[in-house]
Amino acid sequence: MRTLFLLILAAVASACSPPPPAADHVLTYASPYPPTHPFSRADIEWMRHVEKASGGRIAFKPFWAGALISSDMSMVEIRHGVADIGLITPIYSRGGAHMLRAQSGFYGGVVDLADQVRVYDCLAAKFPAFGDELEGLHVLAVQGGNFPGVLTRNRPVRSLADLKGLRLRAQSDAIDVLKRLGADPVNMPMGEVYSALAKGVIDGVVAPADTIRSLHFSEVARYFTSVHFSRGAYPARAMSDRAWRRLPADLQALLAASKPVWEAALGREILKAEQAGIAFGREHGIQFQPLPASEQASFDRLYGEYARLQADQLAAFGLEGRPVLDAAQALISARKSRNDSSCGPAATPILETRG
Repeated sequence: MRTLFLLILAAVASACSPPPPAADHVLTYASPYPPTHPFSRADIEWMRHVEKASGGRIAFKPFWAGALISSDMSMVEIRHGVADIGLITPIYSRGGAHMLRAQSGFYGGVVDLADQVRVYDCLAAKFPAFGDELEGLHVLAVQGGNFPGVLTRNRPVRSLADLKGLRLRAQSDAIDVLKRLGADPVNMPMGEVYSALAKGVIDGVVAPADTIRSLHFSEVARYFTSVHFSRGAYPARAMSDRAWRRLPADLQALLAASKPVWEAALGREILKAEQAGIAFGREHGIQFQPLPASEQASFDRLYGEYARLQADQLAAFGLEGRPVLDAAQALISARKSRNDSSCGPAATPILETRG
């Protein structure tokens, strides 16, 4: 019923929109974020690249700010053609993405965004469960992210003990660790966090510093603690199989070849957003504090312990998680030792560019 409603909504939105650009193939793109968000700026950069590289044969008709898709149903919505291409979030999916969600917590010790993406690509190539959960979708970009900290409304976190009793929005891979430390974690789409913070429904959020500005969290929180949550990459932009099959082979190849272009744009925007978020936060009264090194080491040990637990829990869904976790850790260790032969060349670091 929800999918039918969204299809009707898409048709209405299309009827009310300006005429589409003149091109052989006009592809709709949907995102839950506004066009000014860092993710969206990267999306727009990719669209312009594809339009130019296709010689004008492909054009895009974007729908921003959740006009067509949601966060928790985005995979289903794109799969069923609510939009041709869209931002997908398996980590918020209500079902059918157990491996994709769990694997994002297997990246303990990962160094940077480029390696997050590289490790994901290696895992996806090796383990069929990744592709099984993405049936009906063609992944056009994998996205890593800045490492989250803890942003709180009115109580600073200076030690792990300070997490006790805090109701925190957190990604799924951090929930068990936070529970062990006495916090009360909940998982919700980031688009709902501002309201929850403003109303006092939650005490804080596990999120990277870029959200201080990009999601206006400086208006509803006061303290940011650099608790280093290792995080992984996930498939973040995808095209429905039915839209893919409408394209001729050469344009399919063009889209496939544009994957690193989109990923690099995302990486640049994410890094710029982090620095902008920190600067903005300082200007607007956010107090930043590091977590003591001994406390971080304790947290890292717990994170690794619960990564193993989450890997084992995948057995309830008929999935083998330990081999995926072991492979991820082997790839991360190889990168640290500069022995990258286990899955292709080392990723090129993503550097911030200044215009």
